[in-house]
Amino acid sequence: MSRFFTQGDSSSESSSSDEEELYSDNEAEQKSEAEESEEEEASEEEESSSSDEGGKSGASKFLREAASSDESEDEDKTHIVKSAKDKRLEELEGVVKIIDNAVKINDWSTIATEFDKLNRQVTKITTSDKAPKVYIKTIGDLEDFMNEAIAKQKVSTKKMNATNARGLNAMKQKIKRNNKDYQAEIDKFREDKFEYMMSEEEEEVVPVEKTRKPKAVYTEGIDIGDDEGFSTVGRGGKTLQYTPESILKHLRSIVESRGKKNTDRAEQIRVMEKLREVADTPYRTIRVLLTVISTRFDLTTGSTATFMSQDNWKSAEHEFADLLEELEANRNMVVLENAEEWEDDEKPPQPAAGETLKIPGSIVSVVERLDDELTRSLQHIDPHTAEYIDRLKDEQALYNNILRALLYVENLKKDAKLELTDDGANRVVMRRLEHVYFKPAQVVHVLEDTAWGKIPSKLDSDITPRANDADIDSLVQTLSTYLFKHSADIIRARAYLCQVYYFALHDQYYKARDMLLMSHLQETIGNFPINTQILFNRTLVQVGLCAFRANLVYESQNTLQEICGSGRQKELLAQGVMIQRYSQVTPEQERLERQRQLPFHMHINLELLECVYLTCSMLLEIPLLAQTGSSPDIKKRIISKTYRRLLEFHERQIFTGPPENTRDHVMQASRALAAGEWKKSAQLINDIKIWELMAEPEKIKAMLSAQIQEEGLRTYLFTYAPFYDTLAVSALAWMFELSERKVAAVVSKMISHEELAAALDQVNSAIIFRKGVELSRLQSLALTLSDKASGLIEANERTLEQRTQGTANAFERQGGQGGRGGRGGRGRGRGRGGGEGGDRGGSRTRGGQQFGGGALGGAIKA
Repeated sequence: MSRFFTQGDSSSESSSSDEEELYSDNEAEQKSEAEESEEEEASEEEESSSSDEGGKSGASKFLREAASSDESEDEDKTHIVKSAKDKRLEELEGVVKIIDNAVKINDWSTIATEFDKLNRQVTKITTSDKAPKVYIKTIGDLEDFMNEAIAKQKVSTKKMNATNARGLNAMKQKIKRNNKDYQAEIDKFREDKFEYMMSEEEEEVVPVEKTRKPKAVYTEGIDIGDDEGFSTVGRGGKTLQYTPESILKHLRSIVESRGKKNTDRAEQIRVMEKLREVADTPYRTIRVLLTVISTRFDLTTGSTATFMSQDNWKSAEHEFADLLEELEANRNMVVLENAEEWEDDEKPPQPAAGETLKIPGSIVSVVERLDDELTRSLQHIDPHTAEYIDRLKDEQALYNNILRALLYVENLKKDAKLELTDDGANRVVMRRLEHVYFKPAQVVHVLEDTAWGKIPSKLDSDITPRANDADIDSLVQTLSTYLFKHSADIIRARAYLCQVYYFALHDQYYKARDMLLMSHLQETIGNFPINTQILFNRTLVQVGLCAFRANLVYESQNTLQEICGSGRQKELLAQGVMIQRYSQVTPEQERLERQRQLPFHMHINLELLECVYLTCSMLLEIPLLAQTGSSPDIKKRIISKTYRRLLEFHERQIFTGPPENTRDHVMQASRALAAGEWKKSAQLINDIKIWELMAEPEKIKAMLSAQIQEEGLRTYLFTYAPFYDTLAVSALAWMFELSERKVAAVVSKMISHEELAAALDQVNSAIIFRKGVELSRLQSLALTLSDKASGLIEANERTLEQRTQGTANAFERQGGQGGRGGRGGRGRGRGRGGGEGGDRGGSRTRGGQQFGGGALGGAIKA
């Protein structure tokens, strides 16, 4: 066999010629096009000479024919010839692809390594030309992704691994230094990404053929370039142009690919943007806009990002505004959630005259999703940066779309043929109300004026007419009343709470309090979703702050007690997550808790809230401590356990320095007030800087000074009443710098509430104190021991009832107690009048204001 193949020299020559041809082809890829053509001609001459020399006999002839047939087949094939610049561009795109893949998996180590390689590739390309646009896009997107990663890392409790953290830190410096040189191009790219990338046409790879004859490639169904069905095909085998007839097919393929893995949604968005440009009818434009908006929302759902990027959100917002304009201009086309899908992609629907074409989709859902994405992004952005302020500016554009969507939904409801329910309108009205209720009236007025200015004058609302946009109070009341009449329980409750919140924010305390009490929401709020419970807590706090501004200290403290007394204000108001050391919170629960957090601009200042609560508690607790201290026979009551605990901790301190924070100011003011130094107490309270955050701070300080004077007078009377027989009203007026009329009013109130055993002699303008039966030290201790023993007995009885689960044994025990006279008559009188609030040996009755009945019950009872 070897002898047979070695007979002809032509075989070796042909094989060598094949090697030379391969070598020449490889070498041609690295040279210019002129050198390539010369080498190809030389290789063809070598092939022809080798074939002529080897035409001798047998196998050599067979091999020569086979080789010639292969060459004839090669002539029909397309050989792509690339220049050195194209090869470098391909290498650059390969590095960019690696970086994109690393971004998807958040691999900063790979990103840092490939970023250096990317810059080396660009250095080779940009020796004479400017940087490629794909490079500008990559470094711009990398900078955005890096900022998002840093922001997430600040708010996240889960730390990166060491390798990723080093890569991220390295990229901070690299991107900062590198992007300075290309900042102008990056800014152009961010202004309009699509226009920037399409401003310069992509260079197409031109196939160079042996026969120098251009070939046409046929593609089915996507684009029709001429009458014969041929079109130009660019890189990757995809057409560069789209036709109106192919729009519905493209949209169907995009919709069917939703939810599938390995779907390039960014590429789908680029395709739909081109389809929108070629859309020639309103129907096709509406279909494209609905699909592209949904696909933009899918970008967040399918990626590792927790919220939409600002550029993507703005694109969706602009497209939604264009969609509403198209629907307003074409009243015969409506977008409904229950509409049937059009099945024929070849032929679009042709509605008859007077017929309404129903397109499947949901305007209300798009509005809600835009609102949720904006809220989610504000949750994750650092509120103390300029980025948060810039992002917050988008709320005006969102409010414009909410108002315009409401007008569209109202117009649909007018059409009796559609038979729509109130659900869509209720949802949009609720979104509008939630953007208004927590803002001051001046801000809402600007928001409304700007929104109506963007809407054509021919459009108007039946719910809130354009002419009434100046009266913000009536706007909030109208929206709330509409929802209360037409919506279900949850939306109705939220609308009611929003209205109460708005009234409390604008110092209408009695209206807000009466509405909240009449709603009876405090009894059923535990059955509502957590978001509604958060709104209820916020409303309750705002009512308490409103009562404080209205100089209603007791009502304010009673309202704030439920929230501030728990020590979990931040959690109850959804303004932060409190992770305790031994908490049993699962990661899923923690994630849900973070999703409920309110954006920073909706927060209630917790330091101001604590200051108001502690100040009100001081004004109530210090006189009460003086009353119980001077009368040991009176049963001790506690108004605020939180305040008492802080006061006891402060009194245990050996050395007390100057006050450093709000809490220190209030505690030192409390000690000064208890000691009778009311001026020092007022000065400490007025020195708190947080009052500047409230409207009319000077008025608040004057109100607090007057309250401290009055409570200082009450504290003095409680403390020193046992040492006086009579006391002139003028002396008290001089001591506390009050008018005699005011002193007489305070003393009369104390006497009427049975807080002070005295009489007011109006003729002589003096207070006459009544001396009761003075209890000895032994009697006081005996009364204390009796109270403690009664408490122990009651605690034992409750424990036994719990163990027996309240069965018949509990009733038998109660009967047995009755045999002994029961709890009420078990000798607890002992000279105390029988009841806890009895005469207690004729000395001094308890009386006073009764603190109880829930958060607002005490306010009504007072």
